Amino acid sequence: MHSGASAVMEAFNEHSNVTMDVGQIIFGNAVTMTSDGPLEYRIQKMTGHKWCNDDVECETGGGIVPMEYKIKSVASAVQWITGMELFLLAKDPWRVALTTDHPNAGPFFCYPQVIRLLMDKDYRNHFIGLLPPKALKRSVIKDLDREYSLYEIAIITRAAPAKILGLKEKGHLGVGADGDVAIYDPRNYGHRRCICNFRECRRALDFPAWVIKGGDVVVKDGTLLKEFPGRVYRVVPEFDSSIEEKIREDFEKYYTLSFENYPVQEEYLKGSKEVACS
Repeated sequence: MHSGASAVMEAFNEHSNVTMDVGQIIFGNAVTMTSDGPLEYRIQKMTGHKWCNDDVECETGGGIVPMEYKIKSVASAVQWITGMELFLLAKDPWRVALTTDHPNAGPFFCYPQVIRLLMDKDYRNHFIGLLPPKALKRSVIKDLDREYSLYEIAIITRAAPAKILGLKEKGHLGVGADGDVAIYDPRNYGHRRCICNFRECRRALDFPAWVIKGGDVVVKDGTLLKEFPGRVYRVVPEFDSSIEEKIREDFEKYYTLSFENYPVQEEYLKGSKEVACS
């Protein structure tokens, strides 16, 4: 078992039409949540943790199993290494989005830890030194000296995801932007030296001083001032409507529900915003 990130990124860097969200794992507790029921069954057998699985309409299911990514586990370490190598080998940050595949690889509020790992080689080396040696075989992570700049972090956390998704009003501060701004106090994140174990640490960018959403201040000095309702974005791509008859035939042959019941009903799309396809 080893990381194959080098080969993946060689292809990624050569093809400018490809984008990527990494799904970096975080050492510690997470929750696997997926419609792949058999996978959740295997994870439950492997870990012995509690398992919730359900079958729902549309011939699918959902499973939930708690997961702990252990820094001394070869499997967990290889997963962590793979994500780090994907980030560090990417030549174009405008095609990369930072995620932890919340909650599967780790909670979203651990993004600051991932950011510090990318910006601070010494901090990253601290983690590498804790990994089992077997996990580092055929890995290039120890040879990667790259440190992301704050500008690049702004790209992979804000500007690039917005551009990839076609959200023209997001990811920038220009005319027409929604006015979503996070403001940080340098006194809260001037810690370069690792003063923690891997479970809890004082991480960069943990506590924004202000959070402005849609032009309204929603967080000030760590205090939540108001709730802000979210919005569903959707795309309506063009397609050849003649394909519907063929799909309808397949539904009648192989599915347990009708074709008419498959689409998302309009009542669930109220308040959503359509993103133009090009």
